[in-house]
Amino acid sequence: MNFRPLHDRVLVRRIEADEKTAGGIIIPDSAKEKPSEGEIVAVGTGARAENGTITPMDVKAGDKVLFGKWSGTEVKVNGEDLLIMKESDILGVIA
Repeated sequence: MNFRPLHDRVLVRRIEADEKTAGGIIIPDSAKEKPSEGEIVAVGTGARAENGTITPMDVKAGDKVLFGKWSGTEVKVNGEDLLIMKESDILGVIA
């Protein structure tokens, strides 16, 4: 990847939701919601405090995370649709 987010931002690839319900009903594209789960592709160096120290990031590339439904800014990097968001927009890391 030739893109590195700055400061406390992360680059996230959405993980597509299942196309079927647990009962086997197929969900059409028009009824699907955007997934709020993703995989971190790249991370910045961390947030800079007022005194100049850098707070390291709690997440790293490869982590699977949950984020808010309307979080981040959609961008296209190397022909792939990705999201850039602040680390604070991430709700949690999936173990």
